[in-house]
Amino acid sequence: MAFTAILGQAKALTLLSRAQTSGRLAHAYLFTGPDGVGKTTVALDLAAVLLCRQPQSGRPCGSCPGCLKFNSGNHPDFLRIRPDGAAIKIDQIRHLKKALNFAPFESKQRIVLLEDVHTMRREAANSLLKVLEEPPADNLLILVGNSTGSMLATIISRCQVIPFTPLPLPLAAEIILRHKPQLDAAGSIALAALIDGCPGQALTLEADDVLALHSRLVHQLVAKSGNRAERVETALTLAAELAECKEGGASLLTLLRIFMKNGMAARTSATCASFTQDVMLARERWNLQQFSAKIAAIDLAEQALARNCNRGLTSEVLLLDLFDCGTHSP
Repeated sequence: MAFTAILGQAKALTLLSRAQTSGRLAHAYLFTGPDGVGKTTVALDLAAVLLCRQPQSGRPCGSCPGCLKFNSGNHPDFLRIRPDGAAIKIDQIRHLKKALNFAPFESKQRIVLLEDVHTMRREAANSLLKVLEEPPADNLLILVGNSTGSMLATIISRCQVIPFTPLPLPLAAEIILRHKPQLDAAGSIALAALIDGCPGQALTLEADDVLALHSRLVHQLVAKSGNRAERVETALTLAAELAECKEGGASLLTLLRIFMKNGMAARTSATCASFTQDVMLARERWNLQQFSAKIAAIDLAEQALARNCNRGLTSEVLLLDLFDCGTHSP
């Protein structure tokens, strides 16, 4: 099978290609890895070739009724489930189970793509588990998530797990340049490093000026700190901007986590040539325990936003912690 739109992920693509060409696809797959490395794109490519009526050399023909319906988003044997708000909910899984009671309409196999399965609430996950325990014939389920840590172990055990990894920076930069030709080579490499080798994240960063806000935030964090009152004022000003960054808020938190992890890596690295100036300044400012506390604060903010907690308050608490102005800060 040819995954023409994917660069990198050789191990994942080899596993899927062998299974598809040998006719031994599992009943359910779990694609895991960070956001922006091609998991959903691979899932869509796999669905396209399986729903094509006249595949050619492992590729969908693009012109048969199956391809035309799939490309238009109207294929009756392709079901795509995304989070409803912050999570995949049990009603969505109940509707899926009803659909699976019927045979595929036109194709030999129905393809079900469930995105961001790490957001599933426990009742939804338990309901899906029953489908995976007794998989209906002629159905292929592809689960896509950015982590296995928040999923039920029983769901993981009933899927064939396909791991996806961040890309090498030169390859990530090449992909970014394809979509952002206005960047130069140095800019694409810098952006690839910022998003930790996950080029798909770069495509969503500019909509809400996420990169610009991230840059201002990081520069303020590592700048020479003033007194507590000045740090509080700066933190609250940036918190207001973060609260307004609704669509890009998740990406910004991801970038902040990457920055803190890079700071930890710089603290323990013998050579620091690969780190940015801001990371090196952070390295001098915080020790490993402080970096860990800031990552924990980012994690808590991410969880709060996933639960639809007040964005303004969540942003203020996070920024005060990052600027060492929180309840337990010195």
